[in-house]
Amino acid sequence: MFKQQNVVLLLVLALLLIPVTGLAAPLIPNINIDVGTATNPQEVSTSLQILALMTILSLAPAILIMTTSFIRIIVVLSFLRSALATQQMPPNQVIVGLALFLTFFVMSPYLQQANDKGLQPYLNGTITQERAIDETVKPIREFMFKQTRESDLALFVNLSQAPQPDTPEDVSTLTLVPAFVISELKTAFQIGFMIYIPFIVIDMIVASTLMSMGMMMLPPVMISLPFKILLFVMVDGWHLIIRSLIVSFK
Repeated sequence: MFKQQNVVLLLVLALLLIPVTGLAAPLIPNINIDVGTATNPQEVSTSLQILALMTILSLAPAILIMTTSFIRIIVVLSFLRSALATQQMPPNQVIVGLALFLTFFVMSPYLQQANDKGLQPYLNGTITQERAIDETVKPIREFMFKQTRESDLALFVNLSQAPQPDTPEDVSTLTLVPAFVISELKTAFQIGFMIYIPFIVIDMIVASTLMSMGMMMLPPVMISLPFKILLFVMVDGWHLIIRSLIVSFK
């Protein structure tokens, strides 16, 4: 299972790195698939391997999301929209698209390293497939180790009942990924809490003012929303949020 997950990571990274490889091959390859009856155990084994690979590839988007900076970015942007109380503005497509491009920006050094040390040498035939998988996954694991808290990693190491690792290389990817995910969620919630504070203050001020004026039937959000948008624009909120997100990964 560990090797299968590494293979999926390699395939996902290969798809992401296609634009930077500079290959002259056509973008749409010629694929021929013949369906017949297996006549020997080797053909049955190959068919089962292809079926397993196609099944694992269906999980590739989830693996891409769960092993990169996408988690923190999309959660923080969702918190921001909720704090502004702008309902569906910006739309989900804009939020997800911005999160994806920011993810590529943050992960570009690691993807480049995976391309230079793993994918390109394998395509040139200078290293074996096993070595290519290890070299490609290594930068992604390095990124996850940098962003994972020791307490979260220790939690899953203990729950796995595996021998205590002496080095980061001894930690399996199946143990590292969930520890990385909960660390990213905790960091994203901390940033989201800081985002909420100024907007909550505005809501409290507006609600208190309306109550003192006896305007009990007027929803405070109708009055506070323009002030929150005005405050966000005046402080150049998008610049501050995006800068804070990018710096948080350094």
